[in-house]
Amino acid sequence: MTTLDKSRARIDPEQGHEPTPLIAITSVILSMALIAVGNGLMFAYIPVRLGVEGFDPTWAGLIVTGLSAGGLAGCILTGPLVRRVGHARAFMVLSALIALSNAAVGAGPHPLLWIAARALYGFAICGLFIVAQSWLNDVVANAIRGRVMAFFYVAYVAGLGVGYAASALIDIRTAEGPLVGIVFTALSILPVGLTRLRQPPAPQAASVALRRAWRISPVGVAGMLAVGGLSMAIAGFAPIHATAKGYSQADVALLLSSMPLGTLILQIPLGWISDRTDRRYVLMGASALAMAAGIFALGFDGGALATLMVIYIIWDGASESIYSLSSAHAADRAGKDDMVALSSSLLFAWSLAGFVVPGIVTALSAVYGTQAFIYVAIVIAAAFCVFVLWRVITTQAVPAAETGTFAPMTAQAPLPVELAFAPDDQAKHRDN
Repeated sequence: MTTLDKSRARIDPEQGHEPTPLIAITSVILSMALIAVGNGLMFAYIPVRLGVEGFDPTWAGLIVTGLSAGGLAGCILTGPLVRRVGHARAFMVLSALIALSNAAVGAGPHPLLWIAARALYGFAICGLFIVAQSWLNDVVANAIRGRVMAFFYVAYVAGLGVGYAASALIDIRTAEGPLVGIVFTALSILPVGLTRLRQPPAPQAASVALRRAWRISPVGVAGMLAVGGLSMAIAGFAPIHATAKGYSQADVALLLSSMPLGTLILQIPLGWISDRTDRRYVLMGASALAMAAGIFALGFDGGALATLMVIYIIWDGASESIYSLSSAHAADRAGKDDMVALSSSLLFAWSLAGFVVPGIVTALSAVYGTQAFIYVAIVIAAAFCVFVLWRVITTQAVPAAETGTFAPMTAQAPLPVELAFAPDDQAKHRDN
C-alpha cells in the first residue's frame, strides 16, 4: 500500500476526515458527567435548604420556574453564541455561568437571588447540552453515533444519581453544597479545555418551526410538550414535596438518587418493543404507566420510604421513556432535510412546557399544597395517552420496517440539536 493509500485509509468515508479518537470523544462525555454530579447535588440542596430555613415551599417552586425560563432562553440563544465563539469556548463560557450560579446560591438563602441564579443555571445547562450534543453529532461517524449518544445519556444520568446521593453527606445549613457544585463544574472544564477534538464549522442559530414540526409528527411534538411538563414536575417538585412532608435530608437524597434507575431499567425494553411495532402503542403504554404510578404516588404519599422509592422509580422511568420514544417517533416521519428544524422545534416544545408547567404547579401548590405536582403529572400523562389513542384511531401507522432505531435518552438531558450551518459552511463541510 502506498503512502497516499495509507493516508486515504485513515480517512472516515462518512465524515470526510480522519476518524475521531475515542479519547477525544470521551472528553466531552466526561465533562458533562462531572457537571451532572454538581447539578444533581444542587437539585437536592436547594429545596432541603429552604425547608430547613423555614421558607414557604412556594419559593422553591418559583426557583424551578426560573430555572425553566432560563432553559427556554438557552435553546434560543445558544446558536448565536456558538456561531460567535465556537463550540469549545461556548462550552467553557456556559460552564463558568453554572459556577457563578452556584456561587450565588452559596451566598445564603436569599430566594430572589436564588431565582435569578437558577435561571442563569437553566440557560447554561440547556446551552451546554446543545453544544455538547451537536459537537458529538458532527465528529462521530454514523456507524457508532447511536452507541456514543446512548453512552452520553447514561453517563449524565449516572452523574445525576451520584450528585443526588452526595447531598446526604453535606452540611445542609452551610454553603458546602454549592462549593462542591463549583468544584465539579470547574473540573468539567478541564477535559474540554485540554481536548484535541476538532470543532465543527460555525453554525447559524438552530431554526425553530413548531408548525412544520407538528405537520411532520403531531405525536412527537405532543410527546415533547407532555414530557417537558412531566420531567420538570417530577424531578423539580419531588424534593420540594418530600421536604415539606418531613422526610429527612438523607431520605430525600435516597429518593432522588433512586429515581434515575427507572430511566436505565425501562427505556431499553420499551425501545426494543417500539422498534418492532407502531411506537404509538408503546407511547400509550408508557404514558398509562406514568399515570398509574402517579396515582400510586398519591395513594402512598407520606408513607414508607422504600415503597415510595419503588413508585418513583417506575414513575420517573415511564415519564422519561416518553421523551426518547417521542423523539424516535418524530424522526421516523421526518426527511433528511427536516431534521435540523425538527430537532430544534422539539427542543423548544420541551423547554416551553418545562417553563409553563412549573409555573402552574407553583400557583396550585400555594393553594392546595405541595402535592399539587402529583395531580398535574397525572393529568398530563392521561391527556397525552388519550391524544395518542386518538391519533392511532384516526391515522395510519408507519410500518415497523420503515422505522429508525431507538436510542435511550433522558428528559434531564435535552435533545440532540444539529445546529444549522450557514449555506457556504454547509458546502465546505460536505467537501472536506
